[in-house]
Amino acid sequence: MTTYTITVNGKDYDVAVVKNKTMAGAAAAITPKVVFPAAAPVLPASVAAPAVPAPAPAPAAAAGNAYQVAAPMPGKVIAVKVNIGETVRKGQELLIVEAMKMHNPILSQADGVVQSVCVKAGDPVQTGTKLVSIS
Repeated sequence: MTTYTITVNGKDYDVAVVKNKTMAGAAAAITPKVVFPAAAPVLPASVAAPAVPAPAPAPAAAAGNAYQVAAPMPGKVIAVKVNIGETVRKGQELLIVEAMKMHNPILSQADGVVQSVCVKAGDPVQTGTKLVSIS
């Protein structure tokens, strides 16, 4: 038997490999035996850590104030779906950013009117780059 330590996602696992002998003249078969670390104890609800609240959504536009829609990740603008002066609804697709070969729709967080479009199709963007202003 040979023992190996394998690390997966930062956790070490001990793996024992046993060589079995089969019928006369046949090749030996290898049967792995994996030893997993003990599971973490489950705490009763009265002792468990409190749930973490979800992050607050982006603030909606107040009367006369514009809010900025920023790039949530670095990537490239594939398509701009709105124009200046266009009325948009909460959840409406404003543009599409390609990141890691995936098309990610950027949605409006509130109803309003598009005040400015700061990018065009093909533009590279970084996290936090201002994309659209809505009031």
